[in-house]
Amino acid sequence: MGSSDDGVSFTTTPGFCPDCGSILPLLGDRGGVTCYACKRVWGPEVFGEMAMTYTVNFNNKDTYASAKQDDDDEEEADGPIVDRRCPQCNNDKMSYATLQLRSADEGQTVFYTCTKCKFKETENS
Repeated sequence: MGSSDDGVSFTTTPGFCPDCGSILPLLGDRGGVTCYACKRVWGPEVFGEMAMTYTVNFNNKDTYASAKQDDDDEEEADGPIVDRRCPQCNNDKMSYATLQLRSADEGQTVFYTCTKCKFKETENS
């Protein structure tokens, strides 16, 4: 590449169009590649000795089952825990999350979730 008789404008790094210098897309299924910028078609030699490798790692079939089992075993909270009595089961711990649902000059809405029975209630503060 790069000689005056092969029709390229300048010498570039493999993977770039030798005619306009734009980055080239990956090889197509027909073994060639068309530059997006100048529309010139190049053969696989434009990539030089470049090679691409990749590895696909599959999860073990038990990965998701064990994660679901962990969720069922633990009573995880949806946020920070506060001392607040659940009106449904009288548990004294609830988690909370806040969101600004109304205009900015009004308080946030607090969503409480019981850590035991998962009862949900809201409070406009």
